[in-house]
Amino acid sequence: MSLAYTDCFDPCGARYGVPTFPWRMAPEGLATRRQLRERGLRPGGQPVAAQVMLRHRGRKGGAMVAYLYRVDCAATVRPMTSRKWGALALAMLARRTCPVCGVVYSYCLPTSLGMCVLCADADRHGAA
Repeated sequence: MSLAYTDCFDPCGARYGVPTFPWRMAPEGLATRRQLRERGLRPGGQPVAAQVMLRHRGRKGGAMVAYLYRVDCAATVRPMTSRKWGALALAMLARRTCPVCGVVYSYCLPTSLGMCVLCADADRHGAA
């Protein structure tokens, strides 16, 4: 048994405070948030039941962790209402609209510039 495997295997939760399993070795009945979402479920306020861990030398903390939730306690995903769709559409419109020139683009503007590329370029050349 490798050292990385033994570091990640703690089924009683004595070392990390929550049962820990090596990557891809989680028991049946537990799923990550993404796996729950694929099934049309969400954690629904339940606490973390376990975690899967992968030791990674290149990572700053030394390990990648994914939290697991019980599938039988998961709730169904709330449906999107018309008001939520409207709010999402307005938020996306704001991300595509340049605050300087007011042009609406077909893509989201870069947040690093805070405006469209044309306005940023004109601002840069105007300042020089």
